[in-house]
Amino acid sequence: MDILNETTDTFMAKRFRGFLPVVVDVETGGFDSHRNALLEIAAVILEMDGQGNLQIKESYSKNIEPFPGAIVEDAALEFTGIDLYDPERDPEEEGEALREIFQPIRREVSITGCTRAVMVAHNAHFDLGFVNAAINRCDIKRSPFHPFSCFDTASLGGLAYGQTVLAKACKAAGIDFNNRDAHSALYDTIKTAELFCGIVNRWKELGGWPPNS
Repeated sequence: MDILNETTDTFMAKRFRGFLPVVVDVETGGFDSHRNALLEIAAVILEMDGQGNLQIKESYSKNIEPFPGAIVEDAALEFTGIDLYDPERDPEEEGEALREIFQPIRREVSITGCTRAVMVAHNAHFDLGFVNAAINRCDIKRSPFHPFSCFDTASLGGLAYGQTVLAKACKAAGIDFNNRDAHSALYDTIKTAELFCGIVNRWKELGGWPPNS
């Protein structure tokens, strides 16, 4: 399928009913989005090539300073490998980090003619819950993301490959995955993006969308 009289940007708006898929991963100080700190966030913006296939366009990441009163559990730091006192970590205040991450997302929504972004993540409601809680804490007036809809690659990986764990789904999809680099927000976001693009593009190849291809 060639995109004939349309730009790939405007075609993107039609693929997901006016929503721009943006892949996100967060690393946190626990499981409670209201009490535990948001420590890292990464976002990958996707684009569509001339054949209508999704691919990675840009990636962004921020290390975040725990908000005042936030709980950071030792077990969470052990799991993620984050060292809060690493001098090279250079964290930013939560609201500042989110606003900087949101700027290119809002810009891409405008460029593509979409109405807003929709979050793509692995176990997506976890990431969306932390982002929504941080938005409320920081009094950010309008999130670029749909407040509750999302694409969950855990579900999609289970459907496509019978695997719901990110590393195993990537392996089943033929995507390289290094467990030593996992649980970095940027690394996990890129791998989630590769998995999502692979599933969406394969569905197109099988004739699932667009219906007239």
